[in-house]
Amino acid sequence: MAAHWRPDPAKGVFETLLVLDGSPVEWDAHIARLEASIATLYPGAAPPSLDAPDAPGAGVLRISVAPGANGELAVRTERRPAIGHFATENGGQRFNQAISLSSMALAGGLGAHKWADRAPLDEAQARMPGDTLPLILDEDGTVLEASRANVFAVRGDALFTPPLDGRILPGVTRSRVLEIAMEKRISVQERSVSAIDLLTAEGVFLTGSVRGLEPVHSLDGTVLGVRNDIVNHIATELWRRWQKDAAAPKSSERDEREAGGAGDQAGWSRDDSRAAALRGTSGRGHIRAVSPASSGPRSSREGL
Repeated sequence: MAAHWRPDPAKGVFETLLVLDGSPVEWDAHIARLEASIATLYPGAAPPSLDAPDAPGAGVLRISVAPGANGELAVRTERRPAIGHFATENGGQRFNQAISLSSMALAGGLGAHKWADRAPLDEAQARMPGDTLPLILDEDGTVLEASRANVFAVRGDALFTPPLDGRILPGVTRSRVLEIAMEKRISVQERSVSAIDLLTAEGVFLTGSVRGLEPVHSLDGTVLGVRNDIVNHIATELWRRWQKDAAAPKSSERDEREAGGAGDQAGWSRDDSRAAALRGTSGRGHIRAVSPASSGPRSSREGL
């Protein structure tokens, strides 16, 4: 029977971003999602104001927002080293760690917010080997997402992935992979997925904002198929776009550009639309990057 559990909003929400060459990747999209959660979970609370990031080199930046004792939203930022098996040299990602999935039932899933309270996932992860992640299933057995990543499967020349129906996180990298697949004329179906679908697929991979694409080796002890051609093709393009995004100005710098000519403004229209879609509203929000603090404990949903 699926556990009926709901996160505690008092513990807040968070975002985790990859940092390349001192710049957070997909900054605007992550902030759009964070702002959408803040507006939904803490209506009436003044959104926190943040400054431009100071994050030299490569690593991981975590931004947490939670209600303080006075009811105001408090912000905490942490900087951590880059993930060990994510290679930032030789052109991008290197798949040198096999990921296994172990099913766990959670009625209704975790929903569309990146909760700081992830007690059932953390407890499940503590019982698993380091190379295994919980795979969240709804009470009817529907596949939702992994603890820190969205799930995709390959069949033929097409991808399929669970839909954004309120039970899963609208992953930033998931969105980018869908965009890449469309541009590369790779068919994608956003539909209900079962464990049988994954077991009979030609390949399964995860998408997250820190580790990129991760091929899945097994599910509940059963070895899965491997389709590295499509995974590698998408991963290469994703890495190229991450590098481009890291080199681009972020929101505060973009505001300065938009005070300029139409040519400056036109270059940002596509990324602005994408960030607004993740936020669920139009326009940019009020949060800007902050100077990160030292590292702290990791959450099981850290990489989406």
